[in-house]
Amino acid sequence: MEKIKLEIAGEISLSNDAGSTMKKWREIFGISQVELARYLNIGVSTISDYEANRRKSPGTAIIKRLVNSLFEIDRQKGGTISQKFLESEKDIENYFKVHEFARGVVVSDFAKLIEGKILTNYNLTDNKQIYGYTLIDSLKVILEMPFSYFPRIYGNVSERAFIFTGVSTGRSPMVIIRVSPSKPSVVVLHGIEDVDKLALKISEKERIPIIITKLDIGKIMEKLGKI
Repeated sequence: MEKIKLEIAGEISLSNDAGSTMKKWREIFGISQVELARYLNIGVSTISDYEANRRKSPGTAIIKRLVNSLFEIDRQKGGTISQKFLESEKDIENYFKVHEFARGVVVSDFAKLIEGKILTNYNLTDNKQIYGYTLIDSLKVILEMPFSYFPRIYGNVSERAFIFTGVSTGRSPMVIIRVSPSKPSVVVLHGIEDVDKLALKISEKERIPIIITKLDIGKIMEKLGKI
């Protein structure tokens, strides 16, 4: 649940219209301004002013209180909305898992960490940094995953590695990346040695390094979890 809270707080913090975003989430939770104000022990006019952008955009401490309040009020009402978020999160993990690093990692160091071999765009790997990874079940994502889930593959930042499992040649993942508006910084193809020539060409054109590795996925996640 903390991950979901952080995502909501991040959306409010980064929004160009913080007030409208705050209002959107309050309405999603089905909470009135009066209920929220009473829980936070502030005036209803304060909530109204924030949502109408009549007050300066709230700082992180206020946003944190607001988001925690939404979940706590929902819990007191039976937790219906919170449960929907949890179910959605579990469903998404059938297709991919997102992890954010505590610090940036240079791609060349990342490759060494996962015992990978860099196949393309070597010249970029000593300067390009990534800030997380997404572990993707390629077959499930390509064949089964609802399109609405795609934006969440990128987590908080697009400067990340996509680690594809269940690949045979690497062509399908690279074709999808080619036509997607957002791109990862690096692609890892797990468990293969021979990569499709078209996949390599797309990698070069998009300037996205491809790394191959056969290191056990559990060990990869363990190592990357320490960053």
